[in-house]
Amino acid sequence: MADESNDSFTRREALFYHSTKRPGKIEIVPTKPVATQRDLSLAYSPGVAAPVEAIAEDPSKAAEYTIRSNLVAVITNGTAILGLGNLGALAAKPVMEGKSVLFKRFADVDSIDIELDTEDPQKIIDAVALMEPTFGGINLEDIKAPECFIIEQALREKMNIPVMHDDQHGTAIIAAAGLINACHLTGRELKDIRIVVNGAGASAIACTALMKAMGVRHDHVTMCDRSGVIYTGRTESMDQWKSAHAIDTPARTLEDALHGADMFLGLSAAGALKAEWVANMADRPIIFAMANPTPEIAPEEAKKVRPNAIIATGRSDYPNQVNNVLGFPFIFRGALDVQATAINEEMKIAAAEAIAELARERVPEEVAAAYGKNQQFGTEYIIPAPFDPRLMERVSSAVAKAAMETGVAQKPIEDLDAYRMHLKGRLNPTTSVLTSVYADAKKHPKRVVFAEAEEEVALRAAIQLRDFGYGTPVLVGRTQAVRDKLIELGVDQPEAFEIQNSLDSPYVPEMVDYLYKRLQRRGYLERDVRRAVNQDRNIFASALVALGHGDAMISGLTRPFAQTMREVRHVLDPKPDAVPFGVHLIIGKTNTVFLADTTINERPTSVELAHIARETAAVARRLGHEPRVAFLSYSTFGNPPGKWLENIRGAVQLLDEEKPDFEYEGEMAPDAALNPEIMANYPFSRLSAPANVLVMPGLQSANLSAKLLRELGGNAMIGPMLIGMEKPVQIAPMTAIAPDLLTLAVLASAGVVK
Repeated sequence: MADESNDSFTRREALFYHSTKRPGKIEIVPTKPVATQRDLSLAYSPGVAAPVEAIAEDPSKAAEYTIRSNLVAVITNGTAILGLGNLGALAAKPVMEGKSVLFKRFADVDSIDIELDTEDPQKIIDAVALMEPTFGGINLEDIKAPECFIIEQALREKMNIPVMHDDQHGTAIIAAAGLINACHLTGRELKDIRIVVNGAGASAIACTALMKAMGVRHDHVTMCDRSGVIYTGRTESMDQWKSAHAIDTPARTLEDALHGADMFLGLSAAGALKAEWVANMADRPIIFAMANPTPEIAPEEAKKVRPNAIIATGRSDYPNQVNNVLGFPFIFRGALDVQATAINEEMKIAAAEAIAELARERVPEEVAAAYGKNQQFGTEYIIPAPFDPRLMERVSSAVAKAAMETGVAQKPIEDLDAYRMHLKGRLNPTTSVLTSVYADAKKHPKRVVFAEAEEEVALRAAIQLRDFGYGTPVLVGRTQAVRDKLIELGVDQPEAFEIQNSLDSPYVPEMVDYLYKRLQRRGYLERDVRRAVNQDRNIFASALVALGHGDAMISGLTRPFAQTMREVRHVLDPKPDAVPFGVHLIIGKTNTVFLADTTINERPTSVELAHIARETAAVARRLGHEPRVAFLSYSTFGNPPGKWLENIRGAVQLLDEEKPDFEYEGEMAPDAALNPEIMANYPFSRLSAPANVLVMPGLQSANLSAKLLRELGGNAMIGPMLIGMEKPVQIAPMTAIAPDLLTLAVLASAGVVK
């Protein structure tokens, strides 16, 4: 069940997201060097001949010499696109690209979207089957029933690689996991539970089949479609897939079938389940109302008549979301890693059981933060959150193990414990934690002041902050200019945005009084302060935050960082005993590096360097990393000697005296901090692994490094993030785009950077 929450955004914003910078959402990047003629000769001719001959002699070598063992095809014909219906193959491409993004983001599986322009099942079967040498797995998507059944079954019989129609089995696996835990909480056994299924499409039939495979009795499941109950002998609107689930029952309507039922499983339409029918269900009923975007019954309506009901939906704004992203990336990850020839029922059941078991365990801090600090397994947490960092480790290993036990694994894993550890380190934990930070911001939205609201980039970020529910934007600028820009960006109700204009803001007298008391002994007359409040947007915006009319502030697009910081410092102070500084996050595929101080302190003292190390280590922990701090220098432990080392050595000595709860070392050159081979030359080093917090010796080296990495590195970068101010203030680079500002706003309001 895809995530179809009530997030709202303008069509213009969505189109801008998909078209900005490079069109679309994916690209292909080489994984080997291609800089020299020798590189090209190895990559193509004549070097490519060696793997060609090896694969011709032994086809299994394709997994070793090509991308095939980590490559999935996401295939559709566009006949059932999300909730939009049959809009054709080309229109489905944005969705399939999105699916490829999810594969990569959640399980590090490479995938290519393929849109086939035909509604003839046989043509699809023939086309996909011919591509078996290219791919390690096939994910079918958004193909309407009953054709999806025909296509999947034929491909499973023809192909010797995993084939799964995610609309069917992805939903089934997550729903099955939820059922396991709902039964656990209510004391039911699968063999005894009575289920009423409303809907007879691909997802409903797959859910029903999987639950029966897990132990639910055939005669305990009543399936309904638009014509009512599917009973033995019915001839109206029947096919072979519905007939497989027909039972001998006197019930003819959904209302009849629900009398005494333990569970309602809905994959049908909004409003299909009436509250009075819920009242007739068994004690502690289980209700999975998974129609999207509006469920068969709203959870609050069901709770009115049955307060003890356990309810799941397909929506992210209710507890217990049945979300396919909990399953398909990790199922394919496990299947690919053992080179499985199929995804069988045992592998699906193993995935469902692993997901269910994970929800029963203690919720990690980063997940609990998104749901509420005390959220644990219970009626409102029977399905794990999609950003639980343990999902890949648990689900993929369970699927791989089941593949080996059922004989479909061509490359069995000898050490499952080592495999789990490999999976655990395969993805960067920052990505999962950032997801939870966004969820936390949505749960506790703050008022964020955008100091440069007449700038399109700032306004786009503000619109997204509001439309996605992360906070309430306060827009600083000329009222009509801001409203005109909102209309230009496609906002339907620009008057719904709060705009603060210094020409008519009721807060100006309060600001002037506050600021004059701060600055009157620093050479400022009252008229100087009034002019600054009226004419400088950074001072005006900072004053809004200082006086409690906003919770956080974003600026930086129109002025250099240092100038913006000077203006902010007229109004706001650092936290007591704090040294303000900047941190850049460099986010790679499997690791994140925190770089500080990149913005403020030109030549920090030993005390300042130690403070920067402590505070950056704290940020690293809040983003899911165990900090390992390296104090960088041109010198590694005194070689070569120099006159700029004493501050670094002093900082290390201060930490030695304090004995903080993180690893630290220095002075050291970057390669000695990051390259394990170089690190091996210094066995006395206190770093157990490459550093992930790099404390720079001065502003010049730090700022140059951050900007060079941004321009040349190719990895994602967040920042600079301003740390140490009394109020959350973030100063973005002048080159920032809307997603950069949005991320800084969310990090500030969620308290990750402070």
